[in-house]
Amino acid sequence: MMVISRKIQIRLNVLFVTVAVLFIVAFSMYEMGYLDELFVILAKDDYIFYWMMLVGVLAEIVAGSMGMGYGVICTTTLLFLNIPPHAVSASIHSAESFTTAAGSASHIKLKNVSKSLVKKLAIPGVIGAILGAVALTYLGEYFSKITKTIISFYTLYLGIKILSNAFQTKQDKKLKKKTNLTRLGVIGGFIDAFAGGGWGPLVTGTLIKNSFTPRFAVGSSTVAKFILTVTAAVTFIFTLGVQHWNIILGLLIGGIFTAPFSAMLTAKLPVKSMFVIIGTLVIVMSSITIYKSVF
Repeated sequence: MMVISRKIQIRLNVLFVTVAVLFIVAFSMYEMGYLDELFVILAKDDYIFYWMMLVGVLAEIVAGSMGMGYGVICTTTLLFLNIPPHAVSASIHSAESFTTAAGSASHIKLKNVSKSLVKKLAIPGVIGAILGAVALTYLGEYFSKITKTIISFYTLYLGIKILSNAFQTKQDKKLKKKTNLTRLGVIGGFIDAFAGGGWGPLVTGTLIKNSFTPRFAVGSSTVAKFILTVTAAVTFIFTLGVQHWNIILGLLIGGIFTAPFSAMLTAKLPVKSMFVIIGTLVIVMSSITIYKSVF
């Protein structure tokens, strides 16, 4: 209970600062007469900003209760809404830079982080993220249909994996398997940047499966994820510039406002039922996107 309350306190502090900054910005725009123009801009693209706020809220609830899934939910939804693949990943990583910062701060304060494990994951993860972001920038722009189909097949696989977690029986603890952390980091970073998500299910899932202590696996993986997320976001800014800021802002605000309360939901939400619901939803949306891409 103490751990959860400390997590909530840290995230509430982040929320307070964010709300204060947003209030100052909104008040300044009101004073300068720009507020009406802002609402007009937010209404563009069929009010996608508000839809992205909702997606940000739902994705953060899932990530907070399951320890993974933010990128998968956002990627699946954005592809379903016909957003180009390179814009999908760029938007998600830009928004996730802030949400993963809050999670990393929580884990560091709670001493859930192994510095050596972070280094072994983050350095190859950054290399993989840069390669994935650059590859997606050019493939996503010139081969959008093919790239979209490939990413949708990947999210379909992740949906099946999430669904299967609901029916897994608890396994006995095994001896820690030898894990090639360099290879895991590079592949995880590349897939996360290229597909818009997947670090959690692949990297954190592999560490826990190979009997790393769960709190250190999740904490260290989260900090490494923050580092490669920022790297991917900066790479996209250099290669694409800032695009679809209304999507980024919507995901960011939805995620940050929900983050302080996601820790409280962890103990209350039926995790197995969530695995079934989220897994099924990802499978259905990915399948529809694949069908639309192929036909």
